[in-house]
Amino acid sequence: MLYRNADDWLQAPRKRVMLFGMSGLGKTHLANLLRAGGGWFHYSIDYRIGTRYMGEYIADNFKREAMKVPLLRELLLTDSVYISSNITFDNLAPLSTYLGKPGDPAKGGLAFDDYMTRQDQHRAAEIAALSDTAHFIARAEALYGYLHFICDTGGSICEVIDPFDPQDTLMTTLKAHVLPVWIKGSEAHTAELIRRFDRAPKPMYYQPDFLRDAWAAYQHETGQVPEQIDPDAFVRWTYARALAHRAPRYAAMAQHWGVNVSAEEVAQIRHAADFDALIAAKLPD
Repeated sequence: MLYRNADDWLQAPRKRVMLFGMSGLGKTHLANLLRAGGGWFHYSIDYRIGTRYMGEYIADNFKREAMKVPLLRELLLTDSVYISSNITFDNLAPLSTYLGKPGDPAKGGLAFDDYMTRQDQHRAAEIAALSDTAHFIARAEALYGYLHFICDTGGSICEVIDPFDPQDTLMTTLKAHVLPVWIKGSEAHTAELIRRFDRAPKPMYYQPDFLRDAWAAYQHETGQVPEQIDPDAFVRWTYARALAHRAPRYAAMAQHWGVNVSAEEVAQIRHAADFDALIAAKLPD
C-alpha cells in the first residue's frame, strides 16, 4: 500500500486516498467535509464522467428531446438557445437521466439494446475518469497548491475492475497513487439503502453479464415482454440483487489493495484530524 503503517500515514506530507463503496454510505459527504476544512482537493469520478467523458452524450439527449418541440427546434436550428447539463458534485441527475432504465417506452423506458449502449458508454467513461486520478493529483498541487487529495468514486468502481485479480491493471495503477478506503455498510445500512432506492429508483451502471441475466430473469419471473416492463419496477428488483453482487467485490478490493472503515465510523468524523486518526487505526502499527 501507499502507506505501509500508521506512522507513514500520520507523518506523510501528502495524504492521498480513494473512497469506494455503495452510494449513500458517506463518500461524497466525507469528501465535502475534508474539502471544506481546507487543504484537501476533492476529485469526483461521477462529476468527471458527467462533464468530460459523457457531457456530449447528455447534452445531445437534451437536444434530441428539445427538437420534438417546434419552438425549441426552431431556436436550436438557428443557434438561438444553448442547452447543456448543470451537473454538480451533489447533483448528478443529468447523468442518471441519460443512463435511463429499460422497459415500457410509455413510462420513459429505453429499448434494452439502447440501454446497454449507454451502459457501455458509462463503463468506458468510468475507466477513463479513474485513469485520470494521477493527473488530477499532480494538477491539484501544481495549479492550486493542494497537498492532500481525495478521490470520490462511484458505486460501480467494483464493476469496471476485476476485484479478484490482485494484478488488475487499473487498480495496480491507482494503488501507486492513492490508498483505497472501503466504506463498509452494515445490514441495517443495506436495508435502508434498499428502502431509499425503492422510494426514488435511479439508473445505475452494472456489469453487462449481470444486467443481461437480470433482464432475462425478470421477464421469466413476471411473464412480461420487454415493452410491458415498468422501468422503475425492474431497477428496484435489480438493485437489491446488485447490493449482494457488489459486497464481495468491495471486500476483495479492500483485501488486495486497501483498508476498510465502517459507515458508522465515517459518520462520527467532524474534522480532518478525525479522518487521519481513523485511517491510522486501520493501518499496521
